[in-house]
Amino acid sequence: AGSSIADAERELVEEFALFDDWVDRYQYIIDLGRRLPPFPEAEKTEERKIKGCQSQVWLVTRAAGDRLEFQAISDSAIVSGLIAILMRIYSGRACREILATPPPFITAIGLDQHLSPTRSNGLHAMLATIRKAAAACVES
Repeated sequence: AGSSIADAERELVEEFALFDDWVDRYQYIIDLGRRLPPFPEAEKTEERKIKGCQSQVWLVTRAAGDRLEFQAISDSAIVSGLIAILMRIYSGRACREILATPPPFITAIGLDQHLSPTRSNGLHAMLATIRKAAAACVES
């Protein structure tokens, strides 16, 4: 729990470096998505939906003091895996830290090159939503 966003990103990049190819990396992303905590059906509302994702994504952000916690789910296996990665890096972190830390892991893992444009847009839309929530909690 004492790790920073940067530490979490480093660990993630190291994990992805263990895989030889993108077939294995995709499988790993899908496996991460399968382990997402259950998402409450009641939260699957229109206002929680992320715009800009080809698949359906619901994202709930909650400020807990100066930290931001979030929960999300998608009807796409790969996108659920991307959500699991984002949660691991950002959920439960201080809002200021979220804002202060760019997401180099996307390039470092090679996601920007290997995701389809629509999935990549979805990933960036989720990131933007998380950052917006972090900005709002810093201002409050």
